[in-house]
Amino acid sequence: MDNHTSNFIKDIMIKDLESGKHEKIITRFPPEPNGYLHIGHAKSIIINFGLADDFNGKTNLRFDDTNPLKEDIEYVNSIKEDVKWLGFEWDDLFFASDYFEEMYKRAVLLIKKGLAYVDDLSADEIREYRGTLTEPGKESPYRDRSIEENLDLFERMRNGEFANGEKVLRAKIDMKSPNINLRDPVIYRISHATHHNTGDKWCIYPMYAFAHPLEDAIEDVTHSICTVEFEDQRPLYNWVVEQCEMKSQPQQIEFGRLNVTNTVMSKRKLKQLVDEGFVDGWDDPRMPTISGMRRKGFTPESIRNFVRETGVSKGSGAVDSQMLEHFVREDLKLKVPRTMGILNPLKVVITNYPEGQIELLDAEINPEVPEMGMRKIPFSREIYIEQDDFMENPPSKYFRLFPGNEVRLKHAYFIKCEEVVKNENGEVVELRCTYDPQTKSGTGFTGRKVKGTIHWVEATNAVPAEFRLYEPLILDKTEEDNDEDKTFLDHVNPHSLEILQGYVEPNMRDVMPQDKFQFFRHGYFNVDPKHTTVNKLVFNRIVSLKSSFKL
Repeated sequence: MDNHTSNFIKDIMIKDLESGKHEKIITRFPPEPNGYLHIGHAKSIIINFGLADDFNGKTNLRFDDTNPLKEDIEYVNSIKEDVKWLGFEWDDLFFASDYFEEMYKRAVLLIKKGLAYVDDLSADEIREYRGTLTEPGKESPYRDRSIEENLDLFERMRNGEFANGEKVLRAKIDMKSPNINLRDPVIYRISHATHHNTGDKWCIYPMYAFAHPLEDAIEDVTHSICTVEFEDQRPLYNWVVEQCEMKSQPQQIEFGRLNVTNTVMSKRKLKQLVDEGFVDGWDDPRMPTISGMRRKGFTPESIRNFVRETGVSKGSGAVDSQMLEHFVREDLKLKVPRTMGILNPLKVVITNYPEGQIELLDAEINPEVPEMGMRKIPFSREIYIEQDDFMENPPSKYFRLFPGNEVRLKHAYFIKCEEVVKNENGEVVELRCTYDPQTKSGTGFTGRKVKGTIHWVEATNAVPAEFRLYEPLILDKTEEDNDEDKTFLDHVNPHSLEILQGYVEPNMRDVMPQDKFQFFRHGYFNVDPKHTTVNKLVFNRIVSLKSSFKL
């Protein structure tokens, strides 16, 4: 986080250090490698690493890989990349699967203590026996198996003698507990599946609720920080640590998860968007994944600042997505060069400018940062302007180009529209204008004023470029939207991506993937690392230039 910001978790850590309960703060970031990280995970990363850094502690990166059916090394590698990109370095790298033998021994210990049993009920029967929030559960008919029988069955489960779902190992706690999580939860299940880390060594795997507290205790984690949906599981967490007789006693602390408007945070739903082709991968710039945000052009600084501004509390209210955009604007405005790009080109011929002449005009790279220096912009008889900057029959108070009107070209001259050229369909395809050589920008010309300034790109040296403009992928529900049959896919925005073909200045010819720029009037853009090639420039719009959002 940072040394000046206090929150309830930090206050707990301060007391624990002052009381001598802990000598060193140890946290962990424990993602399951079953998908790509998203902005919600960024909050967990920043809290865990940030708090440990505040106290000169340590943070482990641990992969909670206890479900081989959903996990993959692809996700492991992407998570490592995302954590590093956000600006953090883990102290130790662990896998839950590294502890499978130790977890097995602890499960055997529970059996020997009469606190775990092998159950033959099916998953549906276990669910039926569990009861409800208002009704207690029923005990399994297999609950009173002898310790010897349970030890034998559990060993045979490990040896692969039973099929998937044929048996499970359950903790023996209290089927009448008001906390459903304590009603004899399943702690091991059979899964004949190859694991990305352990191969085919195991065919039984621990459940998350059993494995997670053991992992924390094995690693001497002092504060196990998680989101509020795990609050009801805290009694089970403490039970596992205590009854498995772990030397280390981690403390689970819950904080409010990060929710952002117009954003889906569920890995399952994000995977559905990928699998069903609504997006072109986990790193699609419309996705709230860290890899998608990186490809779109967000900076790690902007994400860290955004998360810190949202604070740490128990509440989980939705944050306006415009707040996130505000922080990337604030971060980029003093960092990136400014340039001109034409997204919807309309050709302009300046009839009184000398044919064959190319003039180099001076412009600041970033007027707010003079030390970034100057750039040269070519100007000639032929230029491109935006189609939106011309109207043949404009309304009142339209100050851009129309027949007979004069405007300023940014960094260049005044031009006046003299003639409109149309094709056989009556569409405007070219403007013929004149320029006034006395009005060159920077010369201090004061002879007359114009109300409109438009941007442009010199035509003969212009570099073709593709521009991708994004809107929210998911539209939030409205008050009128009460159709229970609708799924989140019904809220996918069909207009979330617009692709335009235009031009940029010739000095953009050699830009590299992930280079960022502010295009005059259009916003901040990032060179797309996935589709940009030697012969094709693709720019993703990160954010528009302005927003009404206020902190």
